[in-house]
Amino acid sequence: MFISNAYAQAPAAAADGSSLMSLLPLVLMFVVLYFIMIRPQMKRQKEHKSMVDALAKGDEVVTGGGLLGKVTKVGDNYLSLEVAAGVEVQCQRSSVVQVLPKGSIK
Repeated sequence: MFISNAYAQAPAAAADGSSLMSLLPLVLMFVVLYFIMIRPQMKRQKEHKSMVDALAKGDEVVTGGGLLGKVTKVGDNYLSLEVAAGVEVQCQRSSVVQVLPKGSIK
């Protein structure tokens, strides 16, 4: 008697242009994300893979754990590093972070 009935309203019709404009910020965000984060990371991965593939006996390298050594044996997945006179350790090829110039390790 005192309370009137509440009826659902019909949804407003969306125009084609406004729905496209509402997706534009999302698309723009993904494009910026690609050029700021994804593309440089892929470039670094490609450079690291080419560096690891080019490792050869006699290269002086730094591993991810901080070991400096001279490559004595190169295998498919592993390599041997001479870290001191007569001391060799094995590590994964992918753990090599940097190849040093010849004569850096004394």
